[in-house]
Amino acid sequence: MPQTFSPGAAAELAVVERSGFVESRHVGSAVVLGADGTVIRTLGDPAAPILPRSALKPLQALACLTAGAELVDEQLGLATASHSGTDRHVGVVRDILAGADLTEDDLACPPAWPEDASTRDELVRDLARPTRIRMTCSGKHAAMLRACRASGWDTDGYLEPAHPLQSHILQVVERLTGERPTTVATDGCGAPVPAVSLTGLARALHRMGTASERSPFAMHRLGAMILQAVRTHPWTVAGPGRPDTMIAERTGSFSKFGAEGVATLVAPDGTTVALKVLDGSGRAAAAVALTLLEQAGALAPAVVERSLQDLPLVVHGGGAPVGRIRPVV
Repeated sequence: MPQTFSPGAAAELAVVERSGFVESRHVGSAVVLGADGTVIRTLGDPAAPILPRSALKPLQALACLTAGAELVDEQLGLATASHSGTDRHVGVVRDILAGADLTEDDLACPPAWPEDASTRDELVRDLARPTRIRMTCSGKHAAMLRACRASGWDTDGYLEPAHPLQSHILQVVERLTGERPTTVATDGCGAPVPAVSLTGLARALHRMGTASERSPFAMHRLGAMILQAVRTHPWTVAGPGRPDTMIAERTGSFSKFGAEGVATLVAPDGTTVALKVLDGSGRAAAAVALTLLEQAGALAPAVVERSLQDLPLVVHGGGAPVGRIRPVV
């Protein structure tokens, strides 16, 4: 059975300290690309395949654009998003759908409650039900449907691996990562998710993050537009108080996390980090990724420290702080 790297190939990335005692350890793999795209640091086995999960969304969004989906500004941010389901997010998703005469009934992602607590509480008070458009991946699915309409592909079955849209996405992933995935799994939202290496994932995001919006090459131009849209509208990619949004606001970096402990960051100068925590926990991923960018000289220590203070890294005991989740890279 295909699988990601083994514990023996992993490196220690972070520890959890409680009252001065190291209670837990997170191991995984990571790669850092310099501003010029060269590998400047590796931890563990970043050549091993992993499932990027939602960290693949920027590549999927780019494939939708090259398939003809016409998205602009905040719509581009929602196409990459793991959003928290606020009314503001949902409004943009509805705009994406309406631009192709589609509705939320055309979405194939599963119904869900919004992840934003206040929005969820309000819906519960109104006796509402979980809906597809509130699902965290609905922006990606709306962009996929727009691409289908633009290319004349059937919107039914757009998540099937053999559908023309998914074949096109796979081609874009192969082109940007420089790898041919041998495994395609099913993501939590139902979309295909190919296995790629952390190095390949970092390479793809670096290419998008260092491209120019004035490039004569459509893929480069559109890739630059996607990442810039998220930097300009950080709320779109996640939501208030969520790590992706907060990191983009504090550091100007493009930040995209994925389920099961995957994290990617592209600093303003193009320095790029991709990592996976092997046990699937994401609680230390943002802190480790920020620390790696700081150590690479891409982010100022003071900027990283302020960002770390805003992340949920404090360990509590009896209602008081007694420790911290701490990167050890």
